[in-house]
Amino acid sequence: MSMNRVRQSGRDRLLEGMLRLLKMPIALWTVLVAKWHAKQASTDMAAHARPPRLREGSLKPLKAAWQSIAERRENQGSETEPAREAAQFSAWELALIERIKQETRVANRNNVTRTEAYRTLYLRRPELHWALLAHMVSRNGGYNMTDLKGELLPRLLGEPEREKIFQLLEHANSFIFGDAYPQLLLFDIACKEGRELTHLLPAFGVSRFMGPAWAHYWQRRDQVALTVALIVNEQHYIEQRIVQHPYYRSQVLDTPAFLMQAPLQLNAVVMPYGPLTDGKMQLAGLILENFSSIHERIEFGKRLYALIFGIPTLHKGVHQFMKAVRHTGSRTDFAPHLFTMRKPEASPRRYKQKLEGCRIIRGRTPFYSPELGAAWADRKLEAPELGEWYEGFHQVEVYFKELPLPDVFEMTEAYCLELNKIEAAVQAAERLDLILQKG
Repeated sequence: MSMNRVRQSGRDRLLEGMLRLLKMPIALWTVLVAKWHAKQASTDMAAHARPPRLREGSLKPLKAAWQSIAERRENQGSETEPAREAAQFSAWELALIERIKQETRVANRNNVTRTEAYRTLYLRRPELHWALLAHMVSRNGGYNMTDLKGELLPRLLGEPEREKIFQLLEHANSFIFGDAYPQLLLFDIACKEGRELTHLLPAFGVSRFMGPAWAHYWQRRDQVALTVALIVNEQHYIEQRIVQHPYYRSQVLDTPAFLMQAPLQLNAVVMPYGPLTDGKMQLAGLILENFSSIHERIEFGKRLYALIFGIPTLHKGVHQFMKAVRHTGSRTDFAPHLFTMRKPEASPRRYKQKLEGCRIIRGRTPFYSPELGAAWADRKLEAPELGEWYEGFHQVEVYFKELPLPDVFEMTEAYCLELNKIEAAVQAAERLDLILQKG
């Protein structure tokens, strides 16, 4: 083949490629550009990463302690740990146990009080990395709760479906807090007292898995091992009580209303990391694709942890946001140019698109996003079922091998595209409803 033919062939392929790009739907082109921007921004931030690492040398005694739990329990017989330990508690310890339980009950009133409790404790004990991670995840849990009474989801989901999804979100948020917060408070008090209090954990119904984790942390201050242990523990804590519970499986998790969250990317955890000025925002985060998978939930938590504490730009930005903005449950907390707490006086029967790119169309009002108290009243929840999830080290070994950083985590444009997608779903649902009515 002559050189001229080679050049012509190359030009033809280039022209064909350009024609394909020109024929590409604008929406798809926008998605591809957004993904490229996200990848580029993520790569730039990751260039300065100092990710937290699981150190094998530090983990070795902790793994040995976990492996010995089953054997030790066999030797102790059938008596439960709380019952066995209660007889050994001093009057001061019994008073402390009741004080921690009472503080937990007060703070466990709703998503806003829980999220603030995590924040306050982290500011007091910043070495407890999990408290900041829990604070940011709990913020997003609150956003998901108020979305159910916001601008868009009520046009896609009926009241019964939204009520059941709220029940799941509220129970998961509350159960995790009720299990984890006493552990954090106990460590806080132990630091003030200058003595280890790990032996009191069974009094709060904490899994036997966490005793060695806290004892190890007290001795070695291995923040990464403790954080991963808490991630593993809390996801196992809700696995049987909520995720695999027959009611939540049949009434929520296996229903079309919940399953549509993955394609609409409603399971995103977003973390502001830039100044909220001049109608701009910078968001990082990840999307949980399969809430029903305990493995995915744990790895998701680990990746979020690696981002917050491994990417300097995110660490600084998340800290600034956490300190400056109190959690309300409304998405106005991080995007006041896109959302408003002011409820519209009347909703038009037919929905009109509001968002173009990452800006509200001129003449249109921002999306309604209520604060938690305006969306949902406080509820008195039933106590979690008793039970022990930890049976052996084989259940958790895989989670203590690595702590990977995600390749793509910048999601400012992706978040706006997510809103675009939900708007499109609302309009499609309305068109379908009209067709069915005419039929």
